[in-house]
Amino acid sequence: MIGSILTILGPDAPVFRRYLLMAVGYGVMSGLSISVLVPLLATLFKGDANAIPWLAFFCLCVIVSWLFRRQVEKAGIDVGIAVLRGTRQRVGEHVAQLPIGWFTPENTGRLSHMITHGMMEIAQLPAHVFTPVFSGVVVPVVVACALLTLDWRMGAIALAALPVFALVFLLAARLGRMADREYHRSAAHTGLRLVEFAQAQSVLRAFGATGSVSTALDEAFDRQEQDKRKLISISMISVVLNVWLVQTVFAALLLFGTQQFTTGLSVDAAIAMIVALFLVTRFVEPLLDVAGYGDSIRAARNQLDAVKDVLSTAPMPQPITTKIPRDGSIDLTDVRFRYGPDQPEVLRGVSLHAAPGSFVALVGASGSGKSTILRLIARFLDVEGGAVSVGGVDVRDVSGPVMAGQVSHIFQDTYLFEGTIAENIRLGRADASEAELEDAGKLAGVDEIVTRLPDGYETSVGEGGVRLSGGERQRVAIARALLKDAPILLVDEATAALDAENQAVVSATLERLRGRCTVIVIAHQLSTIQMADEILVLEDGCIAEQGRHADLAARDGVYARFLQQRRAARGWRIGTAA
Repeated sequence: MIGSILTILGPDAPVFRRYLLMAVGYGVMSGLSISVLVPLLATLFKGDANAIPWLAFFCLCVIVSWLFRRQVEKAGIDVGIAVLRGTRQRVGEHVAQLPIGWFTPENTGRLSHMITHGMMEIAQLPAHVFTPVFSGVVVPVVVACALLTLDWRMGAIALAALPVFALVFLLAARLGRMADREYHRSAAHTGLRLVEFAQAQSVLRAFGATGSVSTALDEAFDRQEQDKRKLISISMISVVLNVWLVQTVFAALLLFGTQQFTTGLSVDAAIAMIVALFLVTRFVEPLLDVAGYGDSIRAARNQLDAVKDVLSTAPMPQPITTKIPRDGSIDLTDVRFRYGPDQPEVLRGVSLHAAPGSFVALVGASGSGKSTILRLIARFLDVEGGAVSVGGVDVRDVSGPVMAGQVSHIFQDTYLFEGTIAENIRLGRADASEAELEDAGKLAGVDEIVTRLPDGYETSVGEGGVRLSGGERQRVAIARALLKDAPILLVDEATAALDAENQAVVSATLERLRGRCTVIVIAHQLSTIQMADEILVLEDGCIAEQGRHADLAARDGVYARFLQQRRAARGWRIGTAA
């Protein structure tokens, strides 16, 4: 566990090492304070005047132990701050480098639970748990050594019991961690269900489907309750087993000492035995404290494992020396890709070329691999076979910052951060001037929005952009991408969920971008597809057809069937009874 904390602290590990040394030192001083009572009590029972130096030494040990404890507590708080500040930042920086495919609902739920709840459990360990636990481990060792000086047999029993304690504690902790891991997994699943239930209220109420979702939510709560009951049961058994073991050793030492005391010992031997029995009680108490902290240690251990799992996940490999793309051209060469070792291939030998400044449209049914191609171009994912090149350079030879400067994105699901319209647009380029921001806004149609708002570009959009409509959010996202002014623009179905007015604005914006940058667009709107220099039709992870709109429409192929479906959809009418 100590090694795990050192691992997650990274560069802040010296803070924890300092705390460890101080905590062990505090335990030694506490044990020494108890051990000094042996000669002190012996001289007091005998009425010897030598008790005064021992009493002075005992007081000195107590004062030093108290000072040690204060410093240990401060060092423990420093470790907690390092966890909450440094480790959270390290996790955030590491997660930002992970492939997009890692962000499954399960991993996202675990990450959220770990950052909020788990980090707090880990941070409080040094200040509130480790100090009494380390003391509870070190003090019995020192006291057992003191017992050896009084009665070697009792000291041997005490020392022999320590490895047994450690073994039982470890076994109990292992069982508890397994149950705790299952509970946190079900808790994360329940959290996801709760968020889903809250976010989808409009859909659920519109279709009257609250009952089925509530059933799924109830099942998640029931599973979490079952796992919690299992965890509580194992925790109770572990605590009882640990306490029984400690009390059994205490009873054995007490029985042995009492038996020796009643067999006609001399006065000096009787005094030594009384002092030894006192040491036995001081030997047991810290061990009981350790047993009481078992649940806290076990729970934190699972959180430590979760942090280590995230930090051990391999990020996207970065080149030692980055190469700079020469232009905005894009090449895919025999690209193969799957989202997991047990998953089917999403792309099977896809090759394409997009010249700088060209406009390429990707067309195909859902699941044909269109979005995957965009993610590979942006290097959100790495190919399993083949190569993806930008500006004549393999994207794996381009560093993350350089690659980010080459590509802009317009996604179907637009997310705006809480702040003003101007702040959200400036995410594309923070150092842009007011004139550049307004030019991007005008090109994306944002100027029509801000003229209706009293605060203009300084209007707050709310969390997630809730104060703007879907089309308005999309225009702001487009302005953000335009302000970045990257050589490549990737557009993922930007008009799919927009009304006719906003579709026209987005289509006009894309048309004006022709020749300014390389545009790769996933689209189902015929007006967007027709303006493309080249259309790539995907089917089952392969390019089934490619060419211009007129050429593909003249063939009796996949694209022609796609056009027939679009025409049929436009011809639908809602009939009325005569």
